Amino acid sequence: MAKQSELFALISEEQKEAAESQILEKQKETDFDIREYPIEVIVSKFTEKLEDSDKSELFVPDYQRELVWSDDQQSRFIESIFLNLPIPYLYVADVSEGEDEGRIEIVDGSQRIRTLVRFLNNEFRLDKLKLLPSLNGFSFKDFTTPRQLRFKRKTMRMIELIEVDEEARRQLFDRLNTGGTKLKEMEQRFGSQDGRFTDFIKDIASDSDYRNLCPISNVRVTRRDYEEMALRFFAYLDRYKEFNKRVDEFLDDFLKDMNDNGFDEANYRAEFMRMLDFVDSYFPNGFKKSPTNNSVPRIRFESISVGVALALREDPDLEPASMDWLNEDTYKALIRSDASNSRPKVISRIHFVRDSLLGRDIEYAE
Repeated sequence: MAKQSELFALISEEQKEAAESQILEKQKETDFDIREYPIEVIVSKFTEKLEDSDKSELFVPDYQRELVWSDDQQSRFIESIFLNLPIPYLYVADVSEGEDEGRIEIVDGSQRIRTLVRFLNNEFRLDKLKLLPSLNGFSFKDFTTPRQLRFKRKTMRMIELIEVDEEARRQLFDRLNTGGTKLKEMEQRFGSQDGRFTDFIKDIASDSDYRNLCPISNVRVTRRDYEEMALRFFAYLDRYKEFNKRVDEFLDDFLKDMNDNGFDEANYRAEFMRMLDFVDSYFPNGFKKSPTNNSVPRIRFESISVGVALALREDPDLEPASMDWLNEDTYKALIRSDASNSRPKVISRIHFVRDSLLGRDIEYAE
């Protein structure tokens, strides 16, 4: 067995010089600033629309997870802020290319930011706090005005990356999220759940009409987002009213059920293609928001595809009287990148598309 000194001797001086050169080169490619903002400013950057736009300055990119923190986790985070405990840096990036140029992409910290938004909007009550148990049951509005003002003035620090491309931002996100609640990626899902329905999803995902109507970035293609969106279409179409937990668990259960118990492949394929034909005929930009958009968010694809399919189930010869609803603020709010995946929100955005196409009052979920 080789001695440790012999193993190290295998690395030549030329290799060491090349390694040092590569480290220095890559370090130069990553520039950043450290900024500090009050909570109130962070929330406004995330929720308020830019002038003449339906977009906010601070946003969650498509490759990131939905809001997966439980109310208990969110409560503990708010408790930490009240206690002035150290809060990890938020990592964001100044987008330097594409349709989001100039906006700030959240690389790491979306759970914290979305928790702040929910808390300031009185969307949950603090619960199971151990260090500040007298706060249990409080929503933001229940605190005195001075305490509300002080909370909103508390600051959080951001590391803002400059001129970092999407692939590098994605890699950073993956590195920063090696622990905690992890996403279950399609590669892992398909690797662990072989079967006839898995093969069907892979085949559907390769359809050229699907990809032309629903463009996504190269990074998302490599992450098998076409497969995931197709799986979401069938899962929500069949069971969206049953959805009542995390998206990854919902998809895992559906995929396993289809693989184990079988499905009508011809009917499933026909319904998917009929939906695509309808989108191609009546949606001016396909699944995109505008002709210049180059990547369709999952949440937009889900609402349109499932809403269309449900409408066609009721009226196979449907010819919508108007498509103006696509630009309504109500719909934009339902499919914002920060829109939650709670059961009522999922149902409401699907019903909004379905009922708008059928020309009737929207059946919102309570």
